[in-house]
Amino acid sequence: MRMLILGTAAGGGVPQWNCACAECAAARSEPSLRRRHASLAVESGPGRWYVINATPDIGEQIEECPPLHPGPARRATPVAGVILTDAELDHTLGIPRLREASGLEIVATGTVRAALSDGLRLDRVLAPYSGLSWTPLPETEPAALDGGPLEIQGIRVSGKRPRYAADLDPAGDAWVVALRVRDMRDGKVLVYAPALADWPDELDRALQDADCVFVDGTFWDDDEPRRSGFTERTSTQMGHLPITGPNGTAERLAALPAARRLYTHLNNTNPLVHPDHAGHRKLAEAGIEVAQDGALIEL
Repeated sequence: MRMLILGTAAGGGVPQWNCACAECAAARSEPSLRRRHASLAVESGPGRWYVINATPDIGEQIEECPPLHPGPARRATPVAGVILTDAELDHTLGIPRLREASGLEIVATGTVRAALSDGLRLDRVLAPYSGLSWTPLPETEPAALDGGPLEIQGIRVSGKRPRYAADLDPAGDAWVVALRVRDMRDGKVLVYAPALADWPDELDRALQDADCVFVDGTFWDDDEPRRSGFTERTSTQMGHLPITGPNGTAERLAALPAARRLYTHLNNTNPLVHPDHAGHRKLAEAGIEVAQDGALIEL
């Protein structure tokens, strides 16, 4: 299985356009510190890739990853479709940027589809440009992706709604899932969980045979959002388990048998956005990495 890390930042990216914190200031002066919105691409077959979460940066992300470039025919693209883990704006605003496609497959839970269709009206807005083809994301049993060697399954991890969907009443409550991808050729397993408000038993079971795991690393500790001054809520109250502290995920992540364990979806206030922060060394001692934009991982 091959995967491309298209981005590793939480909402707003690094730097965030209206933020002058130390991390954003450093990223403005040093381009290597910049991070695009969190997204991953998995190869479903030769020359065919599915993008996991379509971020506002998707156009730039495609241009920065040669395997996703179009060709050899003028409008041929290796981007076969989009898989969504939730309906958050940070993970869906890239869909309109793909409107030049003759058609676009979107794999999502029924809840997420309803939110995007009724809340953002994506089907109606994009109909004059490109047709959206919806494929249900399987939850109870894995199913083959694109008729190829990969099978996918969504693992529910949270009922956290996007703010725009607060008053919507879509069917079901599968708002946020972790995505489990298994390569049927060799049994290798990827689990991608960029947003975690909880660590349910079902997720824990899905992680036990994973070879590569990406986990929500939005905030370093629970008080970081309040300490940064942009909210009165803690990390947990915002729907993100922190990396360290009583509710931290680092110990659980370190205990997993996966060969690769990585944090993604870093907020611009997270000190880990700077490669010299001591947190990198602390995590490395536990066998945990911080994902980097543009990296290629092969299992």
